[in-house]
Amino acid sequence: MTKLDGGLLPVTPDDYRAVAHQRLPRFIFDYIDGGANAERTMARNVDDFASITLRQRVLCNVDGVDTQATMAGQPCAMPLALAPVGMAGMFARRGEVQASRAALNASVPFTLSTVGICSLEEVQAATRQPFWFQLYMLRDRQAVSQLLARAWQAGCRTLLFTVDLAVAGVRHRDHRNGLEATGLTAGWLRARQLVTRSSWLWDVGLRGRPHCFGNLSDRVPDPENLKAFKQWLDAQFDPGVTWDDIRWIRDQWQGRLYIKGILDPEDAELVVSVGADGLVVSNHGGRQLDAVSSSVAMLPAIAQAVGQRMDVWLDGGVRSGVDVFKALALGAQGVLIGRPWVWALAAGGQEGVEACLKTFQQELRVAMALAGVTRVQDIGRQQLQVPPLSA
Repeated sequence: MTKLDGGLLPVTPDDYRAVAHQRLPRFIFDYIDGGANAERTMARNVDDFASITLRQRVLCNVDGVDTQATMAGQPCAMPLALAPVGMAGMFARRGEVQASRAALNASVPFTLSTVGICSLEEVQAATRQPFWFQLYMLRDRQAVSQLLARAWQAGCRTLLFTVDLAVAGVRHRDHRNGLEATGLTAGWLRARQLVTRSSWLWDVGLRGRPHCFGNLSDRVPDPENLKAFKQWLDAQFDPGVTWDDIRWIRDQWQGRLYIKGILDPEDAELVVSVGADGLVVSNHGGRQLDAVSSSVAMLPAIAQAVGQRMDVWLDGGVRSGVDVFKALALGAQGVLIGRPWVWALAAGGQEGVEACLKTFQQELRVAMALAGVTRVQDIGRQQLQVPPLSA
């Protein structure tokens, strides 16, 4: 695993982020690191977690703290899953495979993105264990039906359906570094970034091929042209999707269905009405609309509205096991992490992701002990020192 400046080992997500910045070409690092517009919502996701204060309790007999939980009917070492992240295979060689193996070893769920570099079949062959799948609604409904069938065949029984991507957010970093730009200048800019990252160029750029969206490679003429592929995919996002389409998905999918991208209690009620098993409170990591509340600020209201009727999970801004504890105290039954596991993947591959997850679990265990609880089911608002955040 690559070390920090000064020879120190990375431990926290911020540490892994620093190493990822050293290793990755700028346009790839910025793809995962950046957010929409001025990136205020992305920052708020983290800052609002930091503003929550816990109650410390003593002499509570916390011998035998147990972080185990269940997510989507699956026993987990802790109430945490790896969120779907597009193009993870560009951050490390066959990145989705490495991350899925790390999640398996850590006993937490892994979610494969529709736009992962590795396909459903490749991840299934590497793990031989069930994993989750994330889906976008594409204009090509036949492609959607085929993806659902492939996911089921690969052993997926939990589907996360992302609903906050009717159109792509405005991500200025991707334009500045040449990822979204065209022409000779943009090509030269990307090439210059690549030659300064020779280890990535050899390990991922060459040895990590093919660089195509494995789940959609049969849909475009030149699947290894990621830029052309992304343009095709952007054209496939369907702004006409409504709750009727979610009902169609519910009819198509036999397994558990979770709606990801809910940020309003009224929408949470609609999730109940379409027969989903749960939802993920999320603003897409601050990558879509840069003028909305943080996920954790909206969590209490959504949990209060529907938490007794379905699973409520959260993603966005979770950077430690202490943050996991805070989310549970505010009403979530589980959390998903995205950037932390991708930064760890870029820094150290499977080993990095496993180490990152181990730290999260240890931090959660210590937070539970010092807050006076021994089971995740007992974490609640009584562990908060201050009232919940307001949206």
